[in-house]
Amino acid sequence: MNNQNIKLAKFAGFCYGVKRAVETAKKLKQENPNKNIYILGELIHNTDVINELESLGIKTIYEVPKHGEGICIVRSHGEAPDVFDKIRNAGFELVDLTCPDVKKVQQKAIELAKNDYFVVIVGKSNHPEVMAIKANADLYSDKVAVATTIEELEPFAEKIKAHKKVGVVVQTTQMVSSLNLVVNYLNTIAKEVLIHNTICQSTAMRQKEAKELAQESELMVVVGSKKSANTTHLAEILKNCTKTIHIENDSELDENILKNITNIGITAGASTPQVIIDKVINKIKGGI
Repeated sequence: MNNQNIKLAKFAGFCYGVKRAVETAKKLKQENPNKNIYILGELIHNTDVINELESLGIKTIYEVPKHGEGICIVRSHGEAPDVFDKIRNAGFELVDLTCPDVKKVQQKAIELAKNDYFVVIVGKSNHPEVMAIKANADLYSDKVAVATTIEELEPFAEKIKAHKKVGVVVQTTQMVSSLNLVVNYLNTIAKEVLIHNTICQSTAMRQKEAKELAQESELMVVVGSKKSANTTHLAEILKNCTKTIHIENDSELDENILKNITNIGITAGASTPQVIIDKVINKIKGGI
């Protein structure tokens, strides 16, 4: 038994939206054992969860076929409106598991676009949640930009100056620092800036608590997929506070990293199941 002091963050692991999506997908299969159940894109960014769903007969597909039967799930990240049409037109029964917080961002982006604001989405342009938010705004305006840095916004500067009114929404799992950076720049080039801080409460609380835990830890262990935006942001934030490692699961733990370290803090992304967090804790407790 080792003498390490291990503290797990309270806000670690599944958030409400992810928990709801995973539980609903499993329940749908349970209630419809003879129906095909498909998820368009990975339900959440976690390979272990995707493999578990596959083992239950819930298949992940990456494009909508011309013809299909059974149930097709829209994942927590959401989808573009035309994708919903494609799913229905293919003959699927559609189940929308878009996270309610993501739906709110889509609605805010639509409102801004309808009210003639130049819409700036603070987020990663290739992230599925951001692509869906942009697709919703694009239906009502051709003045929509996506950026997390000033460099990404600069190409739109002249259009923004000419338009005067700018409305801002944020990817739910973004860092507050990215939002502040973009807004500070917009304030120098736009006449009016309306900000909807749509970072979800779960993300904000998770980041705040992890930073506090990092202050008293010699090492922070962030558990979760490298593809998960909120997990990688957590790791980025904590690297500025203390020594930090980002691992997908317990197999990536290296005993050399833990040598001579007494206080270890553990946190995990919103798409990390409790069972994976527990395995990491147990491996550290066992001295690896």
